[in-house]
Amino acid sequence: MRHDRHAHEPHAHEPHAHASHGHAAHGHETHGLGSGATWSMAAQATLHCLTGCAIGEVLGMVIGTALGWGNVPTLILAIALAFFFGYLLTLRGVLKAGIGLKAAIRVALAADTLSIAVMELIDNGVIALWPGAMDAALADAAFWWVLAIALAAAFVITTPVNRWMIGRGKGHAVVHQYH
Repeated sequence: MRHDRHAHEPHAHEPHAHASHGHAAHGHETHGLGSGATWSMAAQATLHCLTGCAIGEVLGMVIGTALGWGNVPTLILAIALAFFFGYLLTLRGVLKAGIGLKAAIRVALAADTLSIAVMELIDNGVIALWPGAMDAALADAAFWWVLAIALAAAFVITTPVNRWMIGRGKGHAVVHQYH
């Protein structure tokens, strides 16, 4: 719902007047988002990123373990796949809005990079620092419990980051204009 008390045409001296931001060109204003960035919006954005990260993390760990790789190559693969799937989920939604691939990639990078980076730092940090977690096999319950705790910690810590970004018209606020 649009609140008319916040909606106005940007003036040349205002930050949102620049066409490079794309907001004015698409008729979407970001004025008032600072006060309108809710915890619910941030949680939804974080869950979106968490889904892609979790898919990539688990797939990377399964592949690395199945191939008999050590901890470092397996973590690198898991992190790379977390970014890939995080971006892919956003890309899929933005492409459905009918924009071109190049523009959709820019939107996905702008929307998800910081969120995924924070999430990966936290969740892999928990796994790396948890005693015995790096040595747990996929068949061990400890592997899955620590992964669940790590992803939960990443969600809790990344949600305020996403709220801050949305409040400034960044992160998933960029994606919302295509829904």
